[in-house]
Order: sequence, then C-alpha cells, then structure tokens
Amino acid sequence: MLGKFFKKPDPSMGDRVPPGQHLTNGFPIMTYGSTPEIDLATWEFKVWGLAQKKAFDWEALKSLPVHEFTADFHCVTRWSKLDVTWRGFKVKDFLALLEIDPAAKHVMQHCYGGYTTNIALEDLDRDDNFFAYELAGEPLPAEHGGPLRLVVPHLYAWKSAKWINGLEFLSSEELGFWERNGYHSHGEPFAEERYSY
Repeated sequence: MLGKFFKKPDPSMGDRVPPGQHLTNGFPIMTYGSTPEIDLATWEFKVWGLAQKKAFDWEALKSLPVHEFTADFHCVTRWSKLDVTWRGFKVKDFLALLEIDPAAKHVMQHCYGGYTTNIALEDLDRDDNFFAYELAGEPLPAEHGGPLRLVVPHLYAWKSAKWINGLEFLSSEELGFWERNGYHSHGEPFAEERYSY
C-alpha cells in the first residue's frame, strides 16, 4: 500500500512535509457523508453573526479578482500532496467586502450537507488562504468540494471546508463537526495537532 499509493518523504523535505505524513501519488478523496448536489443557479454564500448579514450569488463571487495558487495540502489521516494548483480568489479580498464587528475573533465555516468546522479569525485572515473553484485547470470536482471550497494551507485539510456556503463570525470559539468528535480545535500539521486528547 505504501509503495503503490504513498511514499515516505525525503528527509530533506522536512520543512514542507509535516511529521508523520507520507506523500501521495494521487489526490485521495476524504468525505464524511454523501456528496451534495448543488445547483449554481440557486447557490449562495451567506455571512452572519458578528458581521453585517450578506448573501452572495455565484456570479458575485466569481467577479472577485482571480488568482492562481500553488499550495501544499496536508490531511490529518497522514498523507500530504505537494504543489497542488488551484484557481479562485483570496480570502482577504472576500473579507474586504464585509463589515466585521471588532468583537469577532472566531469563525464557523458552514457547508452544504451540514458540515461545519471552526477557525480563528486570525488563521482565516491570512495572505496564503483562498477560496478555490478550479483544481488543476478544471472546475473543482464535487468530490473535492466543488463548486467552492476554502483552502487553508497552514492547517490540516479538514479546516479547508468543502462545499462551503457560509461564514458565521463569533466572539468566542465554538467547535465544528470533527472538533466535537475528538479532532483538535486548531489543527496545525507541523505541531501534529491531530486530536484533542
């Protein structure tokens, strides 16, 4: 299994491959539950909580400045994929559209299908984070989170929510789905913040 699908990283890659990770030859699909069917004609992205309530349709978000991103991707299940190429828009460009209360310190990501995951606002509001709607030059496949997913390269991949459709701004931390079920509330790969126990 290791040789066919995964390989041990060269020791010289320690600055890119976190402890306990293996490099994948493909791009494994890890999902809890079924993949939702989403119609772009009715798709919308909502913002609420400690931010002015807003709703964006697909065309509104696609009108944000487009960028290409290359980022490493680390799954808590111990595989990493390096130099993944995406296309989408910067989180900072999206946050600039919002009126966020200074009391907001945390964010809950909400997704089609009911999935949630929490993230500190300071972890979300970083230059290297982005919303992706293309993967490797093609529309983002549904099984990888299409039509839109968040990508947070400095945290484990469960924090890069698939099928994202909303951000709820909070004054204090609330736990999302996996965090309530034993995963670490932060999820930093190089610190191996896999589980809460």
